[in-house]
Amino acid sequence: MSVIVSVDEVSREFRKYYQRTFKEFLTDRHAKNFNKIFKALQNVSFEVKDGSTFGLLGRNGSGKSTLLKIISGVLTPSSGQVTRPVSTAALLELGAGFQPDMTGRENIFLNSSILGRSKKDTQLVIDDIIDFSGIEEFIDTPVKFYSSGMYARLGFAIAIHTDPELLLVDEILAVGDAPFQAKCLDRIKQMQNEGRSIILVTHDTNTVTNFCDSAVVLDHGKVLAQGDTESVVAAYQALP
Repeated sequence: MSVIVSVDEVSREFRKYYQRTFKEFLTDRHAKNFNKIFKALQNVSFEVKDGSTFGLLGRNGSGKSTLLKIISGVLTPSSGQVTRPVSTAALLELGAGFQPDMTGRENIFLNSSILGRSKKDTQLVIDDIIDFSGIEEFIDTPVKFYSSGMYARLGFAIAIHTDPELLLVDEILAVGDAPFQAKCLDRIKQMQNEGRSIILVTHDTNTVTNFCDSAVVLDHGKVLAQGDTESVVAAYQALP
């Protein structure tokens, strides 16, 4: 089985700035205490096999979402490199790429174009997108009036209908109601049967056990464990 995603020694640093008082500005001209480096990821490496589902576990602040943004191309690594397919659909944040004053229908075309789908191709599947989202009644309402669950429904419906080689899903499915979560997981199963590659970021160990072929645990930006789901879940549960 070939490799579809390769994460090789990826690190990502952010510069943290602190607002100073006038007195602090006068007494600390070099601002050594107000300009610090935060290491969100440190030398992270793993591979995702083509056609597999890969789980990404970790506590809040472990670097999961930062890593997913790097894999999707939203962020660039400070060092290291990522190899991924061109056809990638990412569900990273609620409403990412949505324009609040545009309607749900208009945002379908906007988001689809961001994900690389032409207007003509989107027109062919727009009815399927709306039907899957389950928000037909509000599809011509500006999305600024949508609830978080409606954002999740529409975002997921758009992403899965772009026909991606690789689907990246962050924890955003947690905001949907139980029937919609079940619907999404059923669609993920269908994509697995079609041979699609998927990376799931989640805190739910049952999802990793039931859906993933392999996984990795991040802890403070470093790889704590990786490999089969049973050992990875055990390492995650053993975190203090």
